[in-house]
Amino acid sequence: MSHKPLAAVSWSGGKDACLALHRARAEFQFTKAVTMMDETGERSRSHGLRRDVMQAQIDALGLRWLTRGCTWDAYEDSFVDALREARDGGVTHLVCGDILYPEHRAWVEQVCAAAGVTAVEPLYGSPTIEVYRDFLALGGVARVVAIEAAKLGPDWLFRQLDASMPAECAALGVDPCGENGEFHTVVTDCPAFAAPLALEAGDRVLRRGYWAVDVRLSSTPSTAPSTAPAPTV
Repeated sequence: MSHKPLAAVSWSGGKDACLALHRARAEFQFTKAVTMMDETGERSRSHGLRRDVMQAQIDALGLRWLTRGCTWDAYEDSFVDALREARDGGVTHLVCGDILYPEHRAWVEQVCAAAGVTAVEPLYGSPTIEVYRDFLALGGVARVVAIEAAKLGPDWLFRQLDASMPAECAALGVDPCGENGEFHTVVTDCPAFAAPLALEAGDRVLRRGYWAVDVRLSSTPSTAPSTAPAPTV
């Protein structure tokens, strides 16, 4: 029986949350994942991912998923509420994937304190190129699901992360981890997954200066009507 502290991961579905979990696995026993969803509860607030795609990730991780549907205005209160539920289930720490910005770290520490858990930031202060390379070296697989239209073209959508991408990002003035909001990702495989996810690209939408691709589980027939609203970023 493990005597490690019980932890939850703040799960966006992307590479940074995934690497943060892996860096902290030696220290914590992960039991839960926490994600804020939109008001419909059908898409993630941060990356606009479908609920069933994220559920497949959580199932692959073998975790219990705590979600809250919320507006951006209610985001913080909803996050604290979810963390309190995690705490009541024995969780003492929340692992997050922040890298650069002190205001992001301060916010995480604030909401964790309000919920009675301790914030853990395994990636914080690491060079972003190191984070990118570590994710690939880990055996992580991810695809681009949203991009800032002013920085990247729609041909980047659904692109799989590889060793060549950082050089292309540097040439375009884009952070290799998209830390300035240039792009977001969805993880399809990593050592913590029981099995990889098979995804396919759906419709592309341009909203508020961002291109997003509606990724779906590949078992979903391509002719099936969508019950989820279009992705938002």
